[in-house]
Amino acid sequence: QFTISDEVKEFLNSNHQLLINGEWMPSSSNEKIEVFDPANEQLLTEVDSGNAADIDAAVGAARKALTGEWSKITSHDRARMLDRLADDIEANFSVLSEIEVLDNGMPLELAQYSIASHGTTLLRYFASWANKLHGQTIPVSPAGAINGESLTYTRKEPIGVVGAIIPWNSPLIFSILKLGPALAAGCTIVLKPAELTPISALFLGKLIQKSGIPPGVVNIVTGYGETAGQALSEHPGVDKITFTGSTEVGKKIVEASIGNLKKVTLELGGKNPVVIFPDADLEKAIPGAARACFFLQGQNCMAGTRLFVHEDIYQVVIAGIKEMAEAFTIGHGLIPGNDFGPLISKTQKERVMSYIGIGLEEGAELLTGGNSYGDQGHFVQPTIFSNVDGGMRIAKEEIFGPVLPVVTYENINEALDLINSKDRPLGLYYFGSNKDEQANILNNTSSGGVTINNVVGHIQQKDLPFGGVGPSGIGRYHSYDGFKNFSNQRAVFKDIGFRFDKLFETIRPPYKGSIEKVLKSLLK
Repeated sequence: QFTISDEVKEFLNSNHQLLINGEWMPSSSNEKIEVFDPANEQLLTEVDSGNAADIDAAVGAARKALTGEWSKITSHDRARMLDRLADDIEANFSVLSEIEVLDNGMPLELAQYSIASHGTTLLRYFASWANKLHGQTIPVSPAGAINGESLTYTRKEPIGVVGAIIPWNSPLIFSILKLGPALAAGCTIVLKPAELTPISALFLGKLIQKSGIPPGVVNIVTGYGETAGQALSEHPGVDKITFTGSTEVGKKIVEASIGNLKKVTLELGGKNPVVIFPDADLEKAIPGAARACFFLQGQNCMAGTRLFVHEDIYQVVIAGIKEMAEAFTIGHGLIPGNDFGPLISKTQKERVMSYIGIGLEEGAELLTGGNSYGDQGHFVQPTIFSNVDGGMRIAKEEIFGPVLPVVTYENINEALDLINSKDRPLGLYYFGSNKDEQANILNNTSSGGVTINNVVGHIQQKDLPFGGVGPSGIGRYHSYDGFKNFSNQRAVFKDIGFRFDKLFETIRPPYKGSIEKVLKSLLK
């Protein structure tokens, strides 16, 4: 019982082609990808399926635009274009929110929140950096270059053509997150949305056409990962890949990038731990742990899906999280009041259900949930396992679904062993008031970020660098660190009267004769 707006219906019923060099054009294969609503399994629309030939055309357009009109546009004008794009996103806020719900399945309020707090805000934030990409003047050595005789400096230049591969769990926001810093830095881009959730990127493409951004600067190729994504990762005309997704795919992208040694920024996954100490404020910790796991139905690279609770407060904590899990209203995201949506696909649902079966086989106690939900759609109930051993598969392997294993510990050393029993995660969440224990956690663990007494913390702060370490990622997003990743630093030495005679005076024995002889030979 929900309605789709006329504007969204019109968009869904339109012809969804590839955006290459400012024009919408069919894929060279003439093949289509069917896009389904994960909440009811109904066909939403079809999009063109791009392949290696289409990627090649898009990269060619981006390469041409890089040295064309785009290179002559000032940083201030680039910022204004991004601000205009943000204005258009705000003007289409309702439509984009609705599309994101249909495409991904997330509840409407979550779609609205993410677009408002991340989408336009991030775009304007990176627009503000466009004219702040500064180089440096550097005193030269040896001391012969003095008194204005040479000018030495560095300059920041666009890294070039960027290939951006977008995940399906927050498709619009990740599109904006990758477009914003790349365009602000003066790069051009080829965007490859996930084949499960391509339609918000295509609507964004229509807004980009209106923003004044020149043709070819942003190209959008919908297609499968094994065809379009692989071709983009391997393409010799691409200078950088920015990717968000699984660690397994991230490794393949690194391998594919070897051909021309393109740079990569990868935000990957991990089994992120949540640790609750006995002195924690449980009014924060209990809802915090529940949100950390069940946000986006656990389909979130920052999901806290390993919960370690001190034995003294174990029963209170699991009772509180169970109550919260059972209070979620499951259903289609466009129906008001529903706050827990479906998993993205049948395949993902089967994966999650298989892990629930593994947990039962391993001897964990099913505290709540454990079943699929409803007669249609890819719904799985919020699921909690108690009496879990840290060595069980459900406690070690990333499930990417609403499954929370709860493990008890006796002291901080045991907690540290549990945290460090897995590869370094993208995030670590800690609830407790003892400053010594906080320092112990920080000093004896490794993760992309740490959030203390909260579960959003560093994730949502655009001014803080965000990313993984080791298997959970390479490089950083957000902040100036995320912005400068899209530029190269170039050193410039300008001779404006360099006095070699002064240089010779600085050379010390016993090497003076041989060095002077070589330098004089270079001057002939």
